[in-house]
Order: sequence, then structure tokens, then C-alpha cells
Amino acid sequence: MVRVAILRFPGTWSERDFEHAFSLVGADTEIQWHEDVDLRGFDAAIVPGGFSYGDYVRAGAIARLSPAVRELRRFADEGGAVLGSCNGFQILCEAGLLPGALTRNTGLEFRCDWVMLRVESDATPFTRGLRGRSLRMPIAHGEGCWTADAETLERVEADGLVVFRYVENPNGSTADIAGLRNEAGNVVGLMPHPERCSEELLGGTDGRAVLEALVSSVGTEPALAAVS
Repeated sequence: MVRVAILRFPGTWSERDFEHAFSLVGADTEIQWHEDVDLRGFDAAIVPGGFSYGDYVRAGAIARLSPAVRELRRFADEGGAVLGSCNGFQILCEAGLLPGALTRNTGLEFRCDWVMLRVESDATPFTRGLRGRSLRMPIAHGEGCWTADAETLERVEADGLVVFRYVENPNGSTADIAGLRNEAGNVVGLMPHPERCSEELLGGTDGRAVLEALVSSVGTEPALAAVS
């Protein structure tokens, strides 16, 4: 069975949603407090949404100093699959595990809505077999505008690091980018919430495809080899 660790920081609140969503696809989960994270023996790690440390300074800026981030780096360096959603995406960018930064939405308002995404890359364990699909997922963020300098944007596009792109941009994100991967493909971040659309009762099931992709990727072949 695929084993997934779900990190909990002060102020995050999507860990229980991820726990439930993963139970629907047959994964075994464990929620770990950020000061005591140990990812040995796990196949994947989730950095969930919320408002870590109240989003003081800026979203994810304080959480990146947590001991959990050092363990995430080690885990990722060894090929472990890492997914950050919403605040988790912000944390991964602040920690340097993904390029660019998330800033205030261009409309300077919190956006809570459903959006359409296009899957641009299947070179990750979370999107294996999904390239070209359109997925409907909810967003809930005030700092979801992904931005980067011209050189970084050029590299992101040229190296195929864009994983999800908005069909209609809700926050002013550069190049309609909704989610990215690292060079190796094992670290992915996105602003929408796949855990909130894992069953019909919640209004849709497209997010479940992301979790199912992970489960199918892990255990068949080494995850990175399978999606490269």
C-alpha cells in the first residue's frame, strides 16, 4: 500500500481533507506535526493548505524555517514525491523547492471559486497519464499570483516545468501558471485544492485523478523513471 505523510503546520487545516481524500484511493496516511516530521518509509509527502503561522510576513515565509522543510529537502533529494497545495505551494516556493513566488492576487481580493485547469505535463507521479486533460478544481487564496523574473520564467517554460495552467486566470498569475514541478519531476505545487474535489458530494471528482495518479505511479516502477 502507498504510504503518504501529511504535514501539519500551525495554521494549516487541509490535512484532514487530504487524509479523507487519500482514503478513497486506497492510500495509507499519517499526519505529522511539522517539528517531528520523519519521512523515512513513506512514498509521498503532502504540504496542505491553510494559513501557516497566520501568513504573517507573507504566505509560507515563516513555515520555510521549520524543521519539516529540512526533512522535505532530504526526502525530495532522494526521489520522494512531494505535493504542495495552496499554502503548501507557497511554502515550497519560499523554501526554494520550486521556482518563483506567490504574491497578492492582482485584484487584491481573496478568491474562492471553481476554476478550470489544463494539465500541461505528465512528467510527475501526480499527473502521470493526465497530460492534455482539463480538470475542474476549487481555489481559495489571496496570494495565488505566481510570479518570477524573466530569466526564471523562460527556464520554467523551456524546461517544461509548468504542470497546470489556468484556462481562465483568476488571480493574475504569470503565463496563467497554476502549478509547477521541479526539474526532477518529483516535487509539484499548485494553488487549487485537489483534496476538496475527490467525491461528488463535494461538487466534483477531478482532484481525485491527481491522487489516483500518485497511487498508480508508486509501486509499479521507480516513480521518477516511470514519468520521465
